[in-house]
Amino acid sequence: MVKVANDPALPEGDLPATGRTGEPEPEVSGISLRLIAGLAATAHGVVRAEAARLDVSVDSTTPLRSALRDDAPARLTHRLVLADAAALAEQDGDAASLAATVTALDTAGAAGLVVSGLSGRRLAALVTAAESTGLPLIEVPLDHIATFTTDVLSAMLEHQTAILRRLEDADRALVQIVLAGGSLDDLCEQVVGFLDGAVMVTTTDGRVIARAGSQRELDHALSLECFDRTGRLLTEAEPMGPRPDGPTANRSAVRIVAGHLDHGVLMAFCSHRHLTVDDVRLLERAATVAALAITKDQAVSAVESKYRAEFLRDALAGRAGSPVDAVAHASSLGWDIDRPMVVVVAETDEDDDRSTRDADEVRFLQQRFARAWTHAVAVRDSRSPVMGFSREVVALIGVPAGAETEQIMRIVGEYVRVVRGDGGGGRRSFSAGVSRPITSVAGLPQAYDEALSAVTVGRQMHGDGATTHVDGLGIYRLLALIPDGGDLRRFVTESLRELATDDSPEYAGLRQTLSILIDTNMNVAETARLLFFHYNTLRYRIGKLEKILGPFTTDPDLRLTLALALKIHQMRGI
Repeated sequence: MVKVANDPALPEGDLPATGRTGEPEPEVSGISLRLIAGLAATAHGVVRAEAARLDVSVDSTTPLRSALRDDAPARLTHRLVLADAAALAEQDGDAASLAATVTALDTAGAAGLVVSGLSGRRLAALVTAAESTGLPLIEVPLDHIATFTTDVLSAMLEHQTAILRRLEDADRALVQIVLAGGSLDDLCEQVVGFLDGAVMVTTTDGRVIARAGSQRELDHALSLECFDRTGRLLTEAEPMGPRPDGPTANRSAVRIVAGHLDHGVLMAFCSHRHLTVDDVRLLERAATVAALAITKDQAVSAVESKYRAEFLRDALAGRAGSPVDAVAHASSLGWDIDRPMVVVVAETDEDDDRSTRDADEVRFLQQRFARAWTHAVAVRDSRSPVMGFSREVVALIGVPAGAETEQIMRIVGEYVRVVRGDGGGGRRSFSAGVSRPITSVAGLPQAYDEALSAVTVGRQMHGDGATTHVDGLGIYRLLALIPDGGDLRRFVTESLRELATDDSPEYAGLRQTLSILIDTNMNVAETARLLFFHYNTLRYRIGKLEKILGPFTTDPDLRLTLALALKIHQMRGI
C-alpha cells in the first residue's frame, strides 16, 4: 500500500489571462427605441409601433441599401434602418415589394425603420406592411431628417461613452482593491456599489465563498430557485452571460477564469430591476480582477501550505521529532494535535491514472477537492490539521476522549456530508477511511496506515462513496494486504469452482445459501428460516453444494477456505 502523503507538493494554477479564448467581447448596449421615438416627435415625426416594441435597444443605424445586402440580415439585431424615397424606389416601389422589404427587415431582427420623403399610396402601403409585421415605423419629414439622424447618433455616442467611463471607473476601483491586498468580499462590496444589488463569488461547484449587499438583497438572492436547500448555487443549471427579459433577468453570472482553469462564478442579483448587457460587461471585468485576487491568494497559500504539508508528511511518517516538539511546531502553524483525534483519508473514486483528463485539469480538480475539505474543517474546527496531497486529502479530526466508533463516525460523517453536498456542480464522488482514535502524536503513523487501509478496502467492500472505519474491515483488512489480485482470483476460482462465476442463474443463490450456512455455523434449521426455505429444500441444496465443493459440512478446514473465498468474491476491483 503506497503512502501518497509522501508525494512532493503540487504547484498552483496559471496566471490569469486577459480574456477568454474564442469568446467574443460583449456588446455595449445602446439607447432604447422609446428615446428615439421621443427625438422623432421633437422633429415633427410620427411613430407607429406597439408599446412593447419600443423597449428594444438600438446601438447603431444602417442605410436600407446596406440592410438588404445578402450578408446583412444576420447583423440587423439592435439596428435602426434608415430609408428615403429614393432607396425605397429602388425596391420597385409597389405595395408588394414594400411589404416584402418590411417583412425581410423584421425577420432579420431590425429594431425599426425610419422613412422620410414618402407620401401617398407608397406611404400607406408601407404603413400597412409595418402594422402587419409589427416592425416599428418612424416617419420623419424630409427637412428634419438630418437633424433627427444627428440627434440619434449623438444620443448613442453619449450613452456608450457613459458606459465605457463606468467600466473604466470600475476597472480602476477593482484593481485598486487587489493592489491594496483586499479580499473577495471587498471586491463584491465594490461591485455592489456599481450594480445596487447583491454579489456573490462561488466555487465552480457552487459553494459561496464571498458575498456583499444589503441583508434584504442577500435574503432575496438566497430565496431564488438557483440555490438548493444547502445554500449551494446550482452552477450546472445557471447560464453564463446576458439573459433575455424574463423571470431570471434580475440575475446574471460570469465565470472566473485564470488561463484555461475555471476558478468559480461571479454572480449578481437585483430584486428591483433587470440586469443589462452593460451590467454583465462590468461583471466580466470584475471576474478578471477576481481571477487575479484568487491566483494571488493561491500563490500565498502555496508558500504557507508547503511548510504545513512538509510537517504533516513528517508527522504521518513518524519523522516530526519528539511528541513535545511536534505539538509545539503544530501550534506555531495554527494546529492543535495535543488531544484525542482520528486520522481521516479521503480519496476521489475516479482513477486519475486512467483518466482522459489532462494533467493540469486533474491537478486543478484535486486542489478543488482539498479546498472543499479545508473549508468544511475550518468552519467547524479551525485548529484541526487538513492538507491536500496529489492523490488524497488527510485530516486530523478532534474527537471526545473515550469516544466510541459510532460517535466517531457521526462526527466524521458530518464533515463528509458537507464536502459531498448534493453531489452537483461537478463534485466528484469520493471515499473516506477513518482510523482508531489516538491520544498522542506518536500514534499518527499507525493511525495513517489504518485510515489508508480503511479507504482502500472500504471502497472494495462497499463501492464508491464509502466512509469506512478501520474496525469495520474485519478479515478484509488482511485480504487487502495481498498485492497481487491475480492470486486472489485464482484462489476464489479454485475454491468455489463454477460457483465463482455467474454462468448459471442459480449460482448466485447457491453462494448465498453457502454464505448463510457458514455464518450460522452449519445450523440447517436457522439457515432455512433466514432463507424462507422448507427444511427439505435446504437439505437438497446442501447436497448440491457438496457435489460441487466437497464435504464442507464435515470438514472445518474446507469451510474456512470457502468462507475466505466468499469474502474475496464480494470484494470489488480485485
